[in-house]
Amino acid sequence: MQAPRSYRVIAIVGRPNVGKSAIFNRLAGRRISIVHDEPGVTRDRITATCKMTTSPFTVIDTGGIGSNPDDSFSNAIKQEADIAMESAELVLFVVDGIEGLTPVDQELASYLRKADKAVFLIVNKIDDKQNVGLADEFTSLGFHKTFAISAAHNSGITSLADDISSTLPDETDKFTPNNHKLKIALAGRPNVGKSSLINALLNDDRTIVSDIAGTTRDAVDVPLSHGGIDYTLIDTAGLRSRNKQNSSIEVFSGMRSKSSIRRSDICALVVDAAQGATSQDRKIANIIRDSGKPCLVIANKFDLYHPDAAKTDRLAALQDDIAEELFFIPYAPVIAASAKTGESVQRFYFAIEQIRKASWEGLNTGSLNRLLQDALLAHPPPAGKGGKRFKLLYATMARDNDKDKAIVGADFILFCNKKSLLPGSYERYLENKIREKCHYTGIPISFKYRERESRKRVRKK
Repeated sequence: MQAPRSYRVIAIVGRPNVGKSAIFNRLAGRRISIVHDEPGVTRDRITATCKMTTSPFTVIDTGGIGSNPDDSFSNAIKQEADIAMESAELVLFVVDGIEGLTPVDQELASYLRKADKAVFLIVNKIDDKQNVGLADEFTSLGFHKTFAISAAHNSGITSLADDISSTLPDETDKFTPNNHKLKIALAGRPNVGKSSLINALLNDDRTIVSDIAGTTRDAVDVPLSHGGIDYTLIDTAGLRSRNKQNSSIEVFSGMRSKSSIRRSDICALVVDAAQGATSQDRKIANIIRDSGKPCLVIANKFDLYHPDAAKTDRLAALQDDIAEELFFIPYAPVIAASAKTGESVQRFYFAIEQIRKASWEGLNTGSLNRLLQDALLAHPPPAGKGGKRFKLLYATMARDNDKDKAIVGADFILFCNKKSLLPGSYERYLENKIREKCHYTGIPISFKYRERESRKRVRKK
């Protein structure tokens, strides 16, 4: 069984040589990250547990942003900030009090302010009281909480840890599902590399891989453990269009694949990046969507997708291609990977845990109703026949509190006058407004309607 999902996680971000690793080591209570004056020493994300407070929390040390002058400035900032914000409940944004405010600091600050994430501004290298005033330069960045510290001299670390601990939610404050294994179905056309991906995740030739389309005939359950978390991967048979199924075995394999989608907790749609999303990919995506399952898209064979172009351009173009072809599942995160080379295969686990966490986000009734009423006022529904309009009376989230479920859907109940007055386009508008507040990464949003009963006048005798 997996350990409970922790919500007491912080991430440390900033440009190189501002003292992120020194702060990390102080919070961890031991020297883990390498500390050196040379910029860019830390490249990978490192985690440790801070036990300085009554309730421990996890600390993530990230690589310095802008350490490579050849990197795309904005892309580097966005990538590191995204990873930090997706992984953590609180971000420590570290700056160098001695060096002062830099353009990299300003751009990263701008990006962090737009995120719905708590941020502490950490002005490091304030080694004596005479330098405390240096922190004032950074007030223009607009963050509510600022800490002037010296990691080198262990000054201000204890109070920082206390503030971090009190800001983070208690584990009991957020409802988490029972720790059952997630069942993840890999679905797609034949020969897109589903079995190869599973073998790459396992680092073992567990399933048969062949260039012959349709090698996998049955749904195969594969147990997998990663990072102390247990999963079950379901390797499904490739789904071909009905007119191309040339045997009864293939028909039954397709039926078994659809059954695997229905019994899974999350579906991973595997497409061939080199070929692009096809009409059959769209049909499979529709099956996943209609099943109401959370999903992600794995664009396999990314190594064959415009291999001579710059990686950033390739990623942007692929994202655009997938978004255009699979426009009806815009909430599904896309992973550009290669089972052959191993490129970005490990991001699969990150996406899965991102979806798991997103499924247990929720809007309280008050926030939901204010959000939807503001949306209705800003853009009223169109008038139907007779000039009548859709009226929302009340809304609530149909939260499934069944702790036996690892994943729950984002289902909302709308009490209204008449559902038929609501166009499909306006329903999508309301969905987008909800996603602006709670992204629900990988999670489909559904609306259920309860029409107000007509009040019949009763004549008094």
